[in-house]
Amino acid sequence: MSKFYARRRLGFLAAFTGLIASAGLLNGPAASAALPTPVSGATARSYLATLTVRTESRTGYDRDLFPHWITQSGACNTRETVLKRDGSGVVTDSSCAATSGSWYSPYDGATWSAAADVDIDHLVPLAEAWDSGAGSWTTSRRQSFANDLTRPQLLAVTDNVNQAKGDQDPATWIPSRAAYRCTYARAWVQVKYYYDLSVDSAEKSALQNQLANC
Repeated sequence: MSKFYARRRLGFLAAFTGLIASAGLLNGPAASAALPTPVSGATARSYLATLTVRTESRTGYDRDLFPHWITQSGACNTRETVLKRDGSGVVTDSSCAATSGSWYSPYDGATWSAAADVDIDHLVPLAEAWDSGAGSWTTSRRQSFANDLTRPQLLAVTDNVNQAKGDQDPATWIPSRAAYRCTYARAWVQVKYYYDLSVDSAEKSALQNQLANC
């Protein structure tokens, strides 16, 4: 091979390597800055059709029956892990507490620069899970549910929006941002399907209406 073509080949490889690196492929995947992508609308509709419909009961519920914000890695608990995952430019101290960064709340479209203004929402609330089947689970399974980073169940959102949502299901609460309602409904159904939780009739009807637009 001539020196000319050798130089061209090396130049091409350098440019290609730079392109890959800029896409983050050599340094591992970039932070998702969002909950795990939920199933498609079609899959969510098929899942919803299989969920048991029954009246829900909150008898015996106690939030402490769902151990949450457990240690995930090193000094980082579940809340801190989600704050780092969902934020932009997040800096943490030696105890894994977020000291700076910004967080966009997809429920209401607000952006926050203080972690104290952000809650980690259990998309399917703990009380709702209890109402629809988690009351019969072991504590270990309830802990897994309350700290689930694999399913689309945990999301950083504006604190007072999360507090306003409380333990409501989609029959009485959906995100104010219309652009996020499809994602929310798909995630809700995926979580309930995975954990074999029931729905009540009003909840199912509301989900059907939302998923019809997905």
